[in-house]
Amino acid sequence: MLRLFTALTLPPDVAETLKRRQSGLPGARWRPLDALHVTLAFYGEIDERRADDLASELTRVTGGPFEIALKGVGCFGDDHRSHTLWAGVETPNERLSVLAGRCKAAGERAGIGMEARTYKPHVTLAYLKTQTNPDRLGAWVSGHNLLHSPPIRIDRFGLYSSVLTDSGSHYELEREYLL
Repeated sequence: MLRLFTALTLPPDVAETLKRRQSGLPGARWRPLDALHVTLAFYGEIDERRADDLASELTRVTGGPFEIALKGVGCFGDDHRSHTLWAGVETPNERLSVLAGRCKAAGERAGIGMEARTYKPHVTLAYLKTQTNPDRLGAWVSGHNLLHSPPIRIDRFGLYSSVLTDSGSHYELEREYLL
């Protein structure tokens, strides 16, 4: 079984800018530099035959190069606890939404049951494993919310495998697709 997703990698200078912001929040499990990406579609655990079907379907994804920019930071969670700290992607970005939709459709064509969740493009900066002090979390978000990257040229996306370890997920690029 393979745990797969499609994503956009970030240029080294943008990833370094994000990495410099990853401090000052007790309880945060900061993501390593090589794990910073914008997820397009998450496929979950699938067998190798279906993974081959997915890789083949992804070759049909077209669209041409476009640009995105990172803007702002925030948290995912519920009223009781935030669990993920993220940097946002400036929206609306129709080209990015179309690409994510095409990656999701490729999964469906490969026979993968896809989540019906609304696409919210972001870069995961940290997982908040323990109950984080809401005041500290709010102060961190306020202190970093002016984040705005220069335009990032997107001319490819990747199919990645994810291996869960005690120290977090490790990602490996399996295939790359030019737009």
